[in-house]
Formats: sequence, structure tokens, C-alpha cells
Amino acid sequence: MIKVGVVFGGETVEHEVSIISAVQAMNKMDNEKYDIIPIYITKDGEWYTGQLLRDIETYKDMDLVKRYTKNVVLYNKNGRFVLQNKNLFKSIVSDIDIIFPIVHGTNVEDGVLQGYLKTIGVPFVGSNVLASAVAQDKVVQKQVFECSKLPITKYHWFYDCDYLDDADKVVKEIEKQLTYPMIVKPATLGSSVGISSVDNKKELISAIEDAIQYDNKIVVEEKVSNLVEVNISVLGNYENFKLSEIEEVITDNSLLTYEDKYIGCGKKSNTGSKGMASASRRIPAKIDNKLKEEVESIASSAFRSVGLSGVCRIDFLIDKKKKNVYINEINSCPGSLAFYLWDAKDKSFTSLLDDMINIAIKDYKKNKSKIRSFNSNILSGFNGLKGSKGKLGKFGKLK
Repeated sequence: MIKVGVVFGGETVEHEVSIISAVQAMNKMDNEKYDIIPIYITKDGEWYTGQLLRDIETYKDMDLVKRYTKNVVLYNKNGRFVLQNKNLFKSIVSDIDIIFPIVHGTNVEDGVLQGYLKTIGVPFVGSNVLASAVAQDKVVQKQVFECSKLPITKYHWFYDCDYLDDADKVVKEIEKQLTYPMIVKPATLGSSVGISSVDNKKELISAIEDAIQYDNKIVVEEKVSNLVEVNISVLGNYENFKLSEIEEVITDNSLLTYEDKYIGCGKKSNTGSKGMASASRRIPAKIDNKLKEEVESIASSAFRSVGLSGVCRIDFLIDKKKKNVYINEINSCPGSLAFYLWDAKDKSFTSLLDDMINIAIKDYKKNKSKIRSFNSNILSGFNGLKGSKGKLGKFGKLK
């Protein structure tokens, strides 16, 4: 049986969203194939494990987590990937065969966690460091899309320090390049956190000042008229991938909000939010075949351009009057892993998770076959730095 460590949580504004997605996934994984080991990262960066973490009710009282689960670290111990207890005895809690990160937002989805996993050498599900970082940064995404000649809306971006140094200059530059209405976004957040729709200068200033509370890079985009928002999921890697059904997003707001995605359903039910699965949508999207083919073609190009792996969701904006399609953004680890888009293709959540793990194993084996280091050691005959500027002095300090 394969031991799958499901990592979730972390120091991110999407912390709770990650918990929802992970609990959903763990409860749908095939228990005949996988030994599921929850690994929860708290908001202050501590790692905990224990089967109690598979129950969403646990997170209503965080004292339960620290009292009834084990505080651990993950590391490579002589070729074994292990969770070790951080208590006095430092006992091994469990071996891990593969990590399944179900994480959203900065510090976890953006390549930071993936970099740690890559450094210790453990196989993991999902995109690599670079693809994860690109997918998290809406500005870099757009720059990649531009290079790939994919259609995007007009935009302008800046750093928080630019605005704090000279707010008038930044606002004038935005109004020079773009026309109202506009969308203001923190560049590296997801789940619609810190996003605003603005119709005038006063609202623009307010939206920027809200967004810079979350991020040091801000992106402003022209809003698409006659808007229809559609999303599609892609499953696979650069060699082979499949496309899901296309959904049409339904919202009463001017843009899909955090509340639409995660809170709205919870208010109407005692069961709490079901994550992105609870958002209002129409599947399949009510668009003609030409638009559908265009969305699929752009999604395929974007997936390969960024170098994604596993499952992602790609969001699009359509001007239904002009029939123009614009790629909006990529989510390398989408809320609820976009399983609802695969349901419409008769792929169950369990099957989707199984496919993601199999893709990760194949990616890992292929990467292991590449030359990553040399057996020879060019320092074996090293006699110290030569030259007056390179001599090591006492205590190893350079003279």
C-alpha cells in the first residue's frame, strides 16, 4: 500500500480553504490503494499529523489539534522519507512514499513548499517549483501568456512601494493606460481575496489601498464588457493531458467573490462550506462550439507554456457580444481540486485523485532518469584557494 502524505494548511490567507479541499480529497481517496497520512501545517508553520485531522470538525477547536495529534518534521533519513516526532524522544511516526500537497496561496502553493519537497527528494503530486511560482503570480502569468501569444485583457502592474512613494503618479499611469471599469487584484493571492471591481478614481484608490494590505505587487486590469466567466480543468503533464468539461460561473456580484466560493453555501446549511464545489455554476457552459473550441485550445497552450502537472483550473473571460475570449489566470492547485468539472466527464473524484498520484509517480521516475549531479568530486584534490585574495586566514576568514 502506498503511503500518501496529504499536506495542507500553511501560513496563507487561504488556510481554511486548503483544509476544506484536503479533507474533501482525503475522504475520497481509495483506501484499498493508499494509506492516507494527514499532514497539517498551522498558520505559524508547525507540522502536525494524526487521523483526527481527516475530520473537518477538528478545526473548530485548534487546541484539539495540538493535544491529540503529533508535532512532526518531514525529512530524508538515509533515503527514507519520514515524519519524525519533535518531542524529546524524536521517534519516527511514519514513513512517506509520496506527498500530495493540497494547498492554496502564498508560502505553500507558490513553489515554496514544492522547493522544500524537491530539496529533500520526496516524490510529490502536482506542478514543480517554477510552474507553481508562475501560476501563483498573476503578473508573471500574463507575461508568459503574452510571450505565448495568448489573448489577455489590457493590464498595468506596480509594486506597493511605487504607490506609497507617489500614489498620484501610479493612479495617473493606470488611468492613462486603462479605461473604467477595472479590476484590482493582489498579484499572488487566490480565492478572490483582496480583489475589487472599480468604476471611478475614488474606488480605484480604495481598492489599491485594500490590495496592498495583502501583497507587495498589484495588478489592475480592464474589465471585460458583456462578461461571461468560464473555467476549465486540465489533467496531466506536458506530454499527455486531458480537458474537463467547461463550467460557466454564476454570481450576483460584479465578480466571483470569496463569499461566492466558500461562504455562501455554508450560511444556508449546517454542514458548512463544501469549497468550490458549492459555488453556483452551469455545467456545461452555455457557449457555442466555436467559443468552446477556442477555450480548449488556449487552455492547452497555457498548460504546456507554464509547464504544469497534475490537475489545474484555468479561468477565462468572454465578451459574449464581441465573442472575444481572454485567458484570465491559472490555478495550479484549484479549490476542491476542480473535481466537479471532471464529474461532468464521468470521472469520479476518487479516479481523479488516483490519476494525479500516478502522474506524479511517472514524473518522479522520469526526472530520476535525468543526470542531476556527477559522481566525480572535483574538490577531492583541492588544496585550498590560491592567490593573495583567496587565501583563507585564521578561523576560515578570507584575507
